[in-house]
Amino acid sequence: MSSKALRLGTRRSRLATAQSGQVADAVSRVTGRPVELVEITTYGDTSREHLAQIGGTGVFVTALRDALLRGEVDFAVHSLKDLPTAQPEELALAAVPLREDPRDVIVARDALKFTDLPRGARIGTGSPRRMAQLNAYARSHGLDIETVPIRGNVDTRIGYVHDGELDAVVLAAAGLSRIGRIDEVTDFLSIDTVLPAPGQGALAIECAADNAELIAALGELDDPFTRVAVTAERSLLAALEAGCSAPVGALADLLADGQIVKEMRLRGVVGTTDGARMVQLSTTGPVPETNDQAMALGRELAAEMLAQGAAGLMGERAH
Repeated sequence: MSSKALRLGTRRSRLATAQSGQVADAVSRVTGRPVELVEITTYGDTSREHLAQIGGTGVFVTALRDALLRGEVDFAVHSLKDLPTAQPEELALAAVPLREDPRDVIVARDALKFTDLPRGARIGTGSPRRMAQLNAYARSHGLDIETVPIRGNVDTRIGYVHDGELDAVVLAAAGLSRIGRIDEVTDFLSIDTVLPAPGQGALAIECAADNAELIAALGELDDPFTRVAVTAERSLLAALEAGCSAPVGALADLLADGQIVKEMRLRGVVGTTDGARMVQLSTTGPVPETNDQAMALGRELAAEMLAQGAAGLMGERAH
C-alpha cells in the first residue's frame, strides 16, 4: 500500500471522534500509513426530533456512506447499533473489532443504584428499548419510575441529572468507557434487567467493496467472535422487520467451559414502551462458523418471537 494518508470518515460528536481515533491508531499500526479524521455531519446529529420519530434507521450513517461512495473518505467508523441491517452492495463491512462491554448503565444523582431510586424517579433515555425494559422491570418488582424521552450528547444527558431535572439517565457502558467517563456510572444494569441494542458496544469499519487491498488491511482488526455475535443479533432485528429505534433488545454471548468456547446463546426481547407486554426468548446452539449460520440463528429466534406476538408490540414496523 502507498504511504499516502488514509481518510477516515467519522461523525463529529466527542464519542464518535474518540472511537474513530482509536480505530485510526489501530489502522495506522496495521497499514503503516497515517490516518486523518474527516468529520461529517449526519442528519441524526442536526435533527432535534426524538430518534423514534425520525425513524432511527440510518440517520447517523447515511452521510458517512455517501462520503464513502463519492470517494471523499477511504473508510468510515460507525457504532454498529446505528447501522441499518441491510448492507449496500457497494460497501464492505471490512472489520468488526473486539466488542466493548455491551451493557447499559445508570448515571444517577447521589450515586444511587437503579433499585434504590426514590418512588416516582424520573429516568431519562432516548431509547424505546430501554423504556420498555425498565418499565417492565419496575412493574414486576414494585418500583415506581417515570421514563422521560431525552436527546443530546453524553454531556447534555448527564447534565440533566446534575441540574436536578432528572434523577437518572441511561447510557451505554461502551460509550462512556471510550470517552473516559466510566467512573461516573452509578449502576451497571444486568443483562437480565435490560438487554442491550443489537450490536451495542461494537464498532463497524466500512469501506468500498471494490478496494480489496484496504479490505484485507482493515480485516486485521476483525474479531471473529464479535462478528458472529452481532451478525446473529442484527439478523434477529432484520427478521422482526424492526429498525434501530424499535424497542428490540438482543445479545449473543459465548458460553465457555473453562477456556473452551462451547456454544452461543442468543437472547431477544421486544415490548411496549410502558413495559406492560413483553416477549422475551432465548436460544442456544453451536457457535456459528459462518455468516449464514449466524444469520440463521437470528432468524430462528425471531420466528419464535413473532409466533408469540412480537410484531404487535413494536409500533411502526420498518419496511
